[in-house]
Amino acid sequence: MSDPDNHSMRSRLLRQEGMVVWLTGLSGSGKSTLAAGLESALLKNGHFTYVLDGDIIRNGLNSDLDFSDGGRNENIRRVAEVAALMKDASIVVIVAFISPFRKMREFARQRAGYEDFAEVWVRAPLSVCIERDPKGLYKKALSNRITDFTGISSAYEDPPDPELIIDTDTLSVEESTDILTSFVMEKLKKH
Repeated sequence: MSDPDNHSMRSRLLRQEGMVVWLTGLSGSGKSTLAAGLESALLKNGHFTYVLDGDIIRNGLNSDLDFSDGGRNENIRRVAEVAALMKDASIVVIVAFISPFRKMREFARQRAGYEDFAEVWVRAPLSVCIERDPKGLYKKALSNRITDFTGISSAYEDPPDPELIIDTDTLSVEESTDILTSFVMEKLKKH
């Protein structure tokens, strides 16, 4: 963490404290859609925010990593470190990553600080995610053209105690975004 006086000045300058909103869930559950909706809502309400999205980070910062368990852990370790730095800069960081393993989500929580971290499980049954398949990845995984695919050939460990669960198979995008935005706005008021 940076110098406490500088941190206080940044917070006063931005008129907010930083926090990490960590969206986890299967591919196709709606993480990126909700992250974009939350980002727009926060910006409209005067909050400085930024989205770290799994697809974008995998094409840049983490392009050297594979999808083995070790590669996935390193992917989340790096993102957790970046999110913690951005949070320290008083930014509301929205992280949209599958992040399949509990121990790495817990690592992210530790790096950000327990009081400045909210785990949000963007939950949809595997069957719904396969049906949605926005990137055609499930089709490839089911035909063995992709190996180590979360939910098919690699595990996803459900969050045991997330701060919020959003069931995107029963809620519309608008309803889901409203629930997430209300939750985050309430957390920001308490900062």
